[in-house]
Order: sequence, then structure tokens, then C-alpha cells
Amino acid sequence: MKEIKLKISNYLQNHQKMTLATVNSQGNPVAHTVEYVPDGAAVYFATKKDTRKAQNIIQNGNVAYTVDEDYEDWMKIQGIQIEGTASVVTGEDEVNRVFALYIERFPFVADFPPNPDLIFIKVEPRVAYFLDYEKGFTHRDRVTYSV
Repeated sequence: MKEIKLKISNYLQNHQKMTLATVNSQGNPVAHTVEYVPDGAAVYFATKKDTRKAQNIIQNGNVAYTVDEDYEDWMKIQGIQIEGTASVVTGEDEVNRVFALYIERFPFVADFPPNPDLIFIKVEPRVAYFLDYEKGFTHRDRVTYSV
């Protein structure tokens, strides 16, 4: 289990875009593409507080996301699937810490003008899968996290 969690952490470090699934107020799934910063098993992303994804998360923090890439050879596919809980980052110290992570990963963000409508969302994993088709077509290893 520890080895799979390390693979997931490394995969998150080596990628920056995820497809995030939220649930809207009618109970329908909605997919969003977001750039993220990893911090251990958690990931953070920035969004405006009036976006669909932010409003969906405020109403229902249950989310899922994938991180992967295009593979010509299906037998080389790797990626991650995460089911977790999302919440708005609060507290000045935590917001500043997450902003520093963003600047480290995306230095150009430091040049953006301040935006009072911008918020950070934290996604903490509950269940994660590491896909590794080199071990067999559709192979995935499952791990759990305590939240």
C-alpha cells in the first residue's frame, strides 16, 4: 500500500492538469479541467467562487478526479483515479501557504493582479487507484486514505 501511495504522489508531482468531477444541485455529474498543485496526498486548485465547480463543491464536497495522459500503446497506460472530499481553503495562514505552493509550481501566477473572487479548493483523497496497464490490461491498484 505504501508503494502505491508513493507512485500516486510521484504521478501527481509530475503532472499538473486533472479532470475533476463534481455534482450539481440537480444531482448531475459535471466535469472540469483544472491545473492543480499537489501537497502530499492532497491537491489544491484555484477558481473563482462563483464558478460552477466552486458552487457544486460548496453544496456537495464529494468529488472524483483523474490525472493521466495520452498513450499510443494502450499496454503502457498509467494514471490515477481519486475519490475524495473537497472544501474551500479558509484561514489566512493556509491560504498564504497554498498560494506559495502555486507560485512555486506556476511562477507566472505571481504577476496576476489580486482578485478578491479567487478561492483555493483542497481535495483530500479517500480512495485512490493507480492504473498500470503494463501489469495487465485494465490493471489498477487500490489504496485508501484516512481523512
